[in-house]
Amino acid sequence: MIARDQVTVPAGHWLTRLPWVAGGVGVLATALSLVLASGNPRQFAFSWLLAFLFFASLAIGGMYFVLVHYATQAGWGVVVRRLAENMMGTIPLLALLFLPIVWQMRELFPWVNALADGDDHLIAAKAPYLNTRFFLVRAAVYFTVWVAIALLFARRSRAQDRTGGTAISLALKRISAPALIALALTQTFAAFDWIMSLDPTWYSTIFGVYWFAGSFVSTFAFLVLAIVVLRSAGLMKDVITLEHFHDLGKLLFAFTVFWAYIGFSQFFLIWYGNIPEETIFFRERLEGSWRAMSFLLAAGHFAVPFFFFMPRSIKRKPGLLALGAGWMLLMHFVDMYWLVMPAMHPHGVHIGLSDLAAFAAVGGLFAAVFGRLCAGSALVPVRDPRLAESLSFENV
Repeated sequence: MIARDQVTVPAGHWLTRLPWVAGGVGVLATALSLVLASGNPRQFAFSWLLAFLFFASLAIGGMYFVLVHYATQAGWGVVVRRLAENMMGTIPLLALLFLPIVWQMRELFPWVNALADGDDHLIAAKAPYLNTRFFLVRAAVYFTVWVAIALLFARRSRAQDRTGGTAISLALKRISAPALIALALTQTFAAFDWIMSLDPTWYSTIFGVYWFAGSFVSTFAFLVLAIVVLRSAGLMKDVITLEHFHDLGKLLFAFTVFWAYIGFSQFFLIWYGNIPEETIFFRERLEGSWRAMSFLLAAGHFAVPFFFFMPRSIKRKPGLLALGAGWMLLMHFVDMYWLVMPAMHPHGVHIGLSDLAAFAAVGGLFAAVFGRLCAGSALVPVRDPRLAESLSFENV
């Protein structure tokens, strides 16, 4: 049995105040972002999109984690799964935070103005897909699918805390595979719509997988950091052990390699094809200070963490693993910046107050909802039929 005080945030604990603090920061930073938007709406639009994509990738990655665990009936991750459920529980908030992107579509997506002017024949040929009405319909479909999946799985998981038994787990297992297909399709097309269409003349069929790979890396990194914080607060010390850290470290290492594989495959195929409409993406990112960021991404998102996460000893030391996880979250932000901001600043990297305000706004609100969900129920699914297997899990 699990002691209740190990998996429940007690009343008056500092973690119960964290959502209010984070929410306050988020509200104030949102107000600052809107003030800055009045002076430079284009910069506000790109800064908000960057922050939104970073935290949306965490929520989507958490959803993948939950669905894969139900589909495979993996036992080791049951004690971690509730935190991933809380990550995907922020999806309704993110649907609300998408509204400023809709508001600033003309500042973000050049195809909106190009279609209105009718001067660009290449963009005009893509008008059946790249048009405002269809863009908004697709976004509504994405969020409808994501919210439905997140609420269904999270609520049924919490219902199992009250009822116990295997019926809920079996039902969620049956629908997890179709849900994974729906999530993969919507996440891929969202990557096309929200990132790739910032340059509507460029295209890459592997781009959705690239964003998925980065999202999964950031998800495992976030889980490691969240668990370390909870354990430092006196929670889950006897629930999540070094064995679970070891597996999270292995997955973090594996998907770091997978991200590099997908990124290099995209680069190599475009370089080999040498088609101007495709090479423009990398040419822009190999000029000026973007060149330095490109090499930072290659080294910091792959080469350094590849050797750091490889030893078994690192994966079994929560402090060192958390250090690496924090670094990977930073590199994921660099990756998102590298994808989005050349459309705003083609001549070089330029990080300003608007970027920081938007990140604090979206991040503060994300942390507030995540923290509230963590404090509102048990931190692990206490009556899951595989809980005993997870508690006794050991790496071979």
